[in-house]
Amino acid sequence: MDDGVDYSKPWYHGSPLKLDVLRTGSTMTQWRDLARVFSHKPPIVSISDDRRLQHNGTQPGCLYEIAEPVAAGDVEPHPRTTMSPGDEWLTHRELRLRLIGETTVRPEEFLSDEDIEAIKRWAASRSQ
Repeated sequence: MDDGVDYSKPWYHGSPLKLDVLRTGSTMTQWRDLARVFSHKPPIVSISDDRRLQHNGTQPGCLYEIAEPVAAGDVEPHPRTTMSPGDEWLTHRELRLRLIGETTVRPEEFLSDEDIEAIKRWAASRSQ
Protein backbone atom coordinates (compact mmCIF):
# COMPACT_ATOMS: atom_id res chain seq x y z
CA MET A 1 0.00 0.00 0.00
CA ASP A 2 1.50 3.34 -1.04
CA ASP A 3 -0.12 5.92 1.23
CA GLY A 4 2.65 8.50 0.79
CA VAL A 5 3.90 8.15 4.37
CA ASP A 6 7.61 7.60 5.02
CA TYR A 7 7.36 5.19 7.94
CA SER A 8 11.15 5.26 8.38
CA LYS A 9 11.05 8.88 9.57
CA PRO A 10 10.85 9.44 13.35
CA TRP A 11 7.53 9.13 15.18
CA TYR A 12 6.75 11.04 18.38
CA HIS A 13 4.41 11.03 21.35
CA GLY A 14 3.87 13.70 23.98
CA SER A 15 2.52 13.10 27.46
CA PRO A 16 2.65 14.62 30.94
CA LEU A 17 3.35 11.06 32.19
CA LYS A 18 6.65 9.20 32.51
CA LEU A 19 6.33 6.28 30.08
CA ASP A 20 8.39 3.41 28.70
CA VAL A 21 5.75 2.00 26.36
CA LEU A 22 3.05 3.58 24.23
CA ARG A 23 -0.16 1.57 24.62
CA THR A 24 -2.25 0.23 21.77
CA GLY A 25 -4.80 2.86 20.69
CA SER A 26 -2.61 5.82 21.69
CA THR A 27 -1.89 8.76 19.42
CA MET A 28 1.43 9.54 17.78
CA THR A 29 2.71 11.79 15.02
CA GLN A 30 5.70 12.47 12.82
CA TRP A 31 5.35 16.20 13.64
CA ARG A 32 7.68 16.63 16.61
CA ASP A 33 6.29 20.02 17.71
CA LEU A 34 2.74 18.67 17.68
CA ALA A 35 3.78 15.86 20.03
CA ARG A 36 5.51 18.43 22.24
CA VAL A 37 2.29 20.48 22.38
CA PHE A 38 0.26 17.36 23.21
CA SER A 39 2.61 16.72 26.14
CA HIS A 40 0.90 19.66 27.86
CA LYS A 41 -2.55 17.97 27.62
CA PRO A 42 -4.27 20.96 26.00
CA PRO A 43 -8.06 20.93 25.69
CA ILE A 44 -7.68 23.12 22.58
CA VAL A 45 -4.97 23.04 19.89
CA SER A 46 -5.06 25.57 17.06
CA ILE A 47 -3.03 25.10 13.88
CA SER A 48 -2.88 28.14 11.60
CA ASP A 49 -2.74 27.95 7.82
CA ASP A 50 1.04 28.38 8.07
CA ARG A 51 1.19 25.45 10.56
CA ARG A 52 1.85 27.60 13.63
CA LEU A 53 0.75 25.80 16.79
CA GLN A 54 -1.10 27.40 19.68
CA HIS A 55 -2.82 25.70 22.60
CA ASN A 56 -4.16 26.12 26.13
CA GLY A 57 -2.33 23.26 27.85
CA THR A 58 -0.65 24.16 31.13
CA GLN A 59 1.06 20.97 32.34
CA PRO A 60 4.76 20.31 31.98
CA GLY A 61 5.32 17.18 29.98
CA CYS A 62 7.62 14.75 28.25
CA LEU A 63 8.48 14.36 24.58
CA TYR A 64 9.15 10.82 23.38
CA GLU A 65 10.41 9.24 20.18
CA ILE A 66 9.15 5.81 19.20
CA ALA A 67 12.18 3.58 19.85
CA GLU A 68 11.50 0.85 17.31
CA PRO A 69 10.58 0.60 13.63
CA VAL A 70 7.01 1.54 12.72
CA ALA A 71 5.34 -0.14 9.74
CA ALA A 72 2.09 0.64 7.92
CA GLY A 73 0.23 -2.07 9.83
CA ASP A 74 1.29 -0.61 13.18
CA VAL A 75 -0.67 2.63 12.83
CA GLU A 76 -3.72 4.14 11.16
CA PRO A 77 -4.73 7.76 10.59
CA HIS A 78 -6.84 8.96 13.51
CA PRO A 79 -10.44 8.51 12.29
CA ARG A 80 -11.83 11.52 14.19
CA THR A 81 -8.98 13.99 13.94
CA THR A 82 -9.67 17.66 13.27
CA MET A 83 -6.13 18.09 11.96
CA SER A 84 -4.71 17.75 8.47
CA PRO A 85 -4.33 14.26 7.04
CA GLY A 86 -1.18 12.60 8.31
CA ASP A 87 -0.84 14.71 11.45
CA GLU A 88 -2.38 12.34 14.00
CA TRP A 89 -2.20 8.54 14.08
CA LEU A 90 -3.43 5.72 16.34
CA THR A 91 -1.28 2.74 17.28
CA HIS A 92 -2.32 -0.87 16.65
CA ARG A 93 0.25 -2.32 19.04
CA GLU A 94 2.40 -1.33 21.98
CA LEU A 95 5.56 0.55 21.00
CA ARG A 96 8.69 1.19 23.04
CA LEU A 97 9.46 4.83 23.79
CA ARG A 98 12.69 6.79 24.25
CA LEU A 99 12.48 9.97 26.30
CA ILE A 100 13.81 12.95 24.34
CA GLY A 101 13.29 15.38 27.18
CA GLU A 102 10.95 17.26 29.46
CA THR A 103 8.83 20.07 28.04
CA THR A 104 7.49 23.35 29.33
CA VAL A 105 4.75 25.53 27.89
CA ARG A 106 6.12 28.14 25.51
CA PRO A 107 4.45 31.49 26.26
CA GLU A 108 4.27 32.45 22.56
CA GLU A 109 2.13 29.36 21.88
CA PHE A 110 -0.35 29.87 24.70
CA LEU A 111 -3.89 30.78 23.60
CA SER A 112 -5.39 33.81 25.33
CA ASP A 113 -8.97 33.78 26.59
CA GLU A 114 -9.87 35.98 23.60
CA ASP A 115 -8.27 33.47 21.20
CA ILE A 116 -10.24 30.63 22.78
CA GLU A 117 -13.53 32.53 22.50
CA ALA A 118 -12.80 33.26 18.82
CA ILE A 119 -12.08 29.58 18.18
CA LYS A 120 -15.32 28.58 19.91
CA ARG A 121 -17.31 31.09 17.86
CA TRP A 122 -15.68 29.82 14.65
CA ALA A 123 -16.40 26.17 15.57
CA ALA A 124 -20.02 27.00 16.43
CA SER A 125 -20.53 28.78 13.09
CA ARG A 126 -19.21 25.71 11.22
CA SER A 127 -21.54 23.30 13.03
CA GLN A 128 -24.73 25.15 12.07
